[in-house]
Amino acid sequence: MSERHKPHNGRDVSGQHKVKRVDLDDLTTDPNGDEFLRDDVRLGGAVEDVGLQAGQHGKEIENLIRNDEENRIT
Repeated sequence: MSERHKPHNGRDVSGQHKVKRVDLDDLTTDPNGDEFLRDDVRLGGAVEDVGLQAGQHGKEIENLIRNDEENRIT
């Protein structure tokens, strides 16, 4: 069996595989912002939040995931 020597495409530091960078706070205050965000995620797969509160949104998502794992019935 041959070895696979292709690079991993995740966490790209060269800039070849970019995601769209937007301020989610500004986008969600726009009347059509939710639609633009849905389209960007649907087409590109991801959107990077670059706003001032970007870290806070990440903390909220982390807490939601943690609570879901604690409440999951196995």
